[in-house]
Amino acid sequence: MQRRALLLSAAALALPTRAQVQDLSDAINKAGRQRMLSQRMGKAWLALVHGIEPAAAQAVLDKSMALFDRQLVELKAYAPTPELRDTYQKLEATWTDHKAALVGTAPTQNRASALLASDAKVLALAHQGTVQYEATLGKPVGKLVNVAGRQRMLSQRMAKFYLAATLPVEADTAAAEITKARTEFMVAQDLLRQAPEATARIKESLQLADGQWVFFDAALQRMPNASRSVKSGVEVFVASENLLSVMDAVTGLYAAVKA
Repeated sequence: MQRRALLLSAAALALPTRAQVQDLSDAINKAGRQRMLSQRMGKAWLALVHGIEPAAAQAVLDKSMALFDRQLVELKAYAPTPELRDTYQKLEATWTDHKAALVGTAPTQNRASALLASDAKVLALAHQGTVQYEATLGKPVGKLVNVAGRQRMLSQRMAKFYLAATLPVEADTAAAEITKARTEFMVAQDLLRQAPEATARIKESLQLADGQWVFFDAALQRMPNASRSVKSGVEVFVASENLLSVMDAVTGLYAAVKA
């Protein structure tokens, strides 16, 4: 129990980021992190509905919202093309609506479907911005930063849909989304591992991610019964945070590769 609490505490404090966008690789990293945050906030919100580690879930939600706000300002200010500026203006408006849904009233099961629809809109625009930043860089390493960053999002998306399925809310859709994301995650890990740009440090970090993936994947596949539903949710919540932390570090390493 102490180890679990320690992991949750560390997870809630994870993902430090520099105050300004440094270059296009950093922009791809932060733009991709916005995708992840859209799903991480949904996961934390659903954890609150379940009553899973409420203090940790609330900390994750609050810190994720604050980070999303900050990075949105940075990415909008840095945007070097009219297309990017338009994307981030649209994302700002969509985020304003979604943020109100996250904090306007207490999380409840009957609001879960609407919240999932709302975070999908934020995710779509955040992804659009990431792809546009990758195209602006126009170099192979940009794709690797994008792919590594997307792994963070997939970790949170799988956890979010697990918690949705076990409410249950849109259980069939959630199960299909988990299966799709699981396949995409494993394919992308192979791509990152085999990339010519993968340094020894990147490969070492990816091995660590593989170890975290084993725990997370096992947790995802243990569908709960009535007697262990909260325990199962905690396992998924913690494992997703641990995998996220490692993949955020991998994304940062790829962003630091000279383009």
